[in-house]
Amino acid sequence: MNTKLYMLLLVIIMATSCSENTKTITNPEDYNQFLTLDTNTETVNATSEYNFWTKKLEAAPNQFSYLSQIAGAESRLFKSTGNIKHLKSAEQSLITLNEQTQYNSAGHLRALARNYISQHKFKQALELLKKAEENGQNLEGTKKMLFDVHMELGDFDIAKNYLEDVKDLNDFGYLIRLSKWSDHKGDLASAINYLERATLKAESSKLDDLMEWSYTNLADFYGHDGQIEKSYNYYLKALALNPNDAYAKKGIAWIVYSYEKNASEANRILDAITQLHNAPDYLLFKAEIAEYQNNIDAKNKYLASYFEAIDNKDYGDMYNVYSSKILADTKNEKAIALAKIEVDNRPTPLSYDLLAWSYYNNGNVKKALKIAEQYVLGHTFEPEAQYHIAAIYKANGKLKEVAKLKKELQESSYELGPLTTIIVNQL
Repeated sequence: MNTKLYMLLLVIIMATSCSENTKTITNPEDYNQFLTLDTNTETVNATSEYNFWTKKLEAAPNQFSYLSQIAGAESRLFKSTGNIKHLKSAEQSLITLNEQTQYNSAGHLRALARNYISQHKFKQALELLKKAEENGQNLEGTKKMLFDVHMELGDFDIAKNYLEDVKDLNDFGYLIRLSKWSDHKGDLASAINYLERATLKAESSKLDDLMEWSYTNLADFYGHDGQIEKSYNYYLKALALNPNDAYAKKGIAWIVYSYEKNASEANRILDAITQLHNAPDYLLFKAEIAEYQNNIDAKNKYLASYFEAIDNKDYGDMYNVYSSKILADTKNEKAIALAKIEVDNRPTPLSYDLLAWSYYNNGNVKKALKIAEQYVLGHTFEPEAQYHIAAIYKANGKLKEVAKLKKELQESSYELGPLTTIIVNQL
C-alpha cells in the first residue's frame, strides 16, 4: 500500500475510533492497585524457596531429589520475572535429576518435558513423554501431556486418540483439553462451555493456581468471542488472586488498546508491568502501539530492542514466529528461513501459514497460495491466518474468495488489532 495513503487511512481510523465503540469497558480504578506494586511476592517466595533447597543440596549433595524442588522454584521465577535464565537453569536441574534416576521416573520425565514445552522444544518433549508412557507411572497424566505435545506438533489424529483415552467429564485436566480441541475444530462456543465447566471445578478445588489459570484462559476465550466485558472481568478475577499476574495485566492492556483505542493508557499499563516482569513480547506490543500512533521512530527503536533481546541464545527458537512476521513485513528473506525452521519444529497449520506469509511478502505469491491452500485453509480458524489467506488470495486475483473471508475478518477486528483491521478493510 502507498505510504501516504496508508497514513491517511490511519488518521481516518483513529479519528473515528471513538465512535466505533459506544461503551467503555475498562476503568483504571479497577486495576491501578495492581500496577503500583513495589515487589513481586511470587518472585520473593520463589527466591526464598530456591535458596532453601539449594542450601539443602549443598549440605547433602547426594540428595538428588532436592533438584526437583530447585527446578520448581526456578520455573516459578521464570513465570514471575520473565527472565529466560531461570527456565534454562530449571532445565539443567531436571536433566541432572533424570540422569541420576536413569530416566526411570515418569514424574521427572514429565517435569523435564514440561520445561521443554515452555521452550518450544516439542520434539524433545515428545521423546521424554514416550519414555514416561512406557514407564507407566501415572499413565493418565502422561497421556494428557502427550495430547498437549501432539497438538503442538500438528499430530491431531494422535492427539484425539489420547484425549479419548483420558475421557472424564468430571476431570479438570480433561475438560481444559476438550476445550482446546473444540477451539482447534473452530467450535468456540463448545470451547468456552468446557472451559467454564473446568473453571467451576477449579473453584471447587479452592486451589489458587488452577483458578488463576482458568480465569485468564477464560478471559482469552471471551475476548475471541467478542464478549469483551466478560474478558475484562475475568482478567480482574485473576488479579484478585495474584496481583502480580503479568499475563492478566497484558490482557487488560490489549482491551484498552484494541477495543477502546486508548494507546496512551495501554502504554501506561505495559510500563507498569515491565517494572517487575520482562519479556521480549512487550517490546512488540509497544512497537505496534507506536505504529498506531504514527510514531515510526519509536516503533523502530522497540523493534531494535526486541531483536537485541532475543539475540540471547537461551531463547532458542521461542521467538521464531514473531521474528519471521516482523522480517516478512520488511520483505526480508530471513523470514522464510525462520518460517522453515518453525515448520520443521512444529508442522502445524499455523507454522505453514507463517511460511506462506513469508513467501507472499517476498513476492512469491504463487508459492504462498499453494502452501496456504494445501496446509492452512480449512485446517485452522485463527483470524490472523484467515487474514493472511485473504491477502494471498487478493494477490492471486481470487477476489470472490477474498470477499468471503473479509466479512469474518471484520468481525474479528478486536483480535487482529487496529493496524491489521485498517488493512482488512481495504482488501
